[in-house]
Amino acid sequence: MPVLNIRFPLPADSVLPEYGRGGLYELASTLRTWLHEPGAGWHAGGVAPGDAAATVVLLVIDGLGDRYLCSAGAGSVLHAHRRGALTSVCPSTTASAVTTLLTGVAPAVHGLNGWFVHDRRFGGVVLPLPLSLRAGPPLEAVRLMSRLCPVPPMFHHASRPAVLVSPADIAFSRFSRHHARGARIAPYQGLQGLEAQILAQVDRLAPSGGLVHAYYPVFDALSHLHGCRSAQVHACFERIDAMFANLLKALVGRGVHLVVTADHGFTDSSPQRTVDLAPGGEVAAMLAAPLFGERRLAFCRVRKGAAAEFEAWARAELAGKAVLVAGKECRESGLLGPGARHPRLAERVGTHVLLMEPGWTIIDHVEGELFHEMIGVHGGLSADEMTVPWIAARS
Repeated sequence: MPVLNIRFPLPADSVLPEYGRGGLYELASTLRTWLHEPGAGWHAGGVAPGDAAATVVLLVIDGLGDRYLCSAGAGSVLHAHRRGALTSVCPSTTASAVTTLLTGVAPAVHGLNGWFVHDRRFGGVVLPLPLSLRAGPPLEAVRLMSRLCPVPPMFHHASRPAVLVSPADIAFSRFSRHHARGARIAPYQGLQGLEAQILAQVDRLAPSGGLVHAYYPVFDALSHLHGCRSAQVHACFERIDAMFANLLKALVGRGVHLVVTADHGFTDSSPQRTVDLAPGGEVAAMLAAPLFGERRLAFCRVRKGAAAEFEAWARAELAGKAVLVAGKECRESGLLGPGARHPRLAERVGTHVLLMEPGWTIIDHVEGELFHEMIGVHGGLSADEMTVPWIAARS
C-alpha cells in the first residue's frame, strides 16, 4: 500500500489523500483492472470475480462532498445507500480527480495537477480541460493532449466494453475524445437526458456487460457561483437524488451495479479570506510565471535568485493563511500519488507550493483574463474538499 512521506507542516485539520484502500485512486485503479482482466472482480462496485456479464454504472457528481451528503443530504435516497467515504486525490479538483477516474492512475502520473498547469512547451500556464492558454487563445499543437497527458485512458484496449455518458457541450471536446479512446461517447442534455441515456446504455450493454461511466457537472457549477450550502445547490441536490431514485426503480431486477461518487467536495471562501496578489506588485516580480494549480493549493515558479525573498514574504505575510512547501518536498511526499512520475512533473509542481489554510484562497491576475468570482472553492486539504461519498446499490 502506498505510504505518504510528509516531512513538512500541513494546514490545520488536513485530510491526506489515501492512495490505498479508501481512496478515489484505488477505486479507479481497480476499475481499470476489472475492465482489462475478464476474471477480475471490482470490490467498489460489488462485482465478484467470475461475474463476466456484470454491468456497472459509475455516476460521478462533480463537487458532491461526503460531508455535504451526511449533513444537508441526510435523509435522501443517496444517503440511504451510502457505504462510506473516500478521499479525493491531491489536489482535490476536477482536472486531477476526473482524469484519475478516466485513467486509473494518480496525478503524479497523468500530470494534470490542477485547473492550471505549467508547461512551457505550450506557452506557460495552460488550462488542460478547455485546452487554452491562461488569458489566451485555444491551444493548437501537434499531439497536444497526448503530450499534456500521455497516459492512455482505462478504456483503451479493454476487454470489457465501456460508454462515456457526458454533457453534450463537452462530450466531444479534445479532452473528452482523448480520454474516451476505447469507449463509446453518449452525449446528453439536462438531468432527464442523463437519466435516459444511462438507461439506454445499460440496455445496450445487457448482452455483454460492461461499464457506463456517467458525469454530471451542474452541482459543481452552482457551488462555485452561489456557495456550497446555498439554496440553489440544495435544490440541485434534490433533483439529483430524485434521478437516482428513478434509476433504482428502473433498474430493479436487472442485476446492475450502480455506484455514485464525486471528484471532490467544496468549502466556501470570501474576499476577506483571499490573498490577492497585485499585478506588477512585489510578489508578482518574484514569480517567473503566474500561479498555477488551484486557489486552494497554488504551485509557484519563483524566479532564479528570488527564492529567499519569496520565502521571507510567505513567512511574514501568509502566517495563518498558508503553509509554504518546497516543490521538491511536495513531489517526494507522495501527495500527488504513486507511480512512474509524469516526465514534466517538476515543472508542473514548481519551485514552491502554497497549501492554503481552511477558508483561505490565493489569486493573481493575468492581463486579458476573464476573472471569475467564486464563493465555493476546492483543491485544498480540508475534509469538506477531500472526502467524497461512496454510494453503491445493486438492482
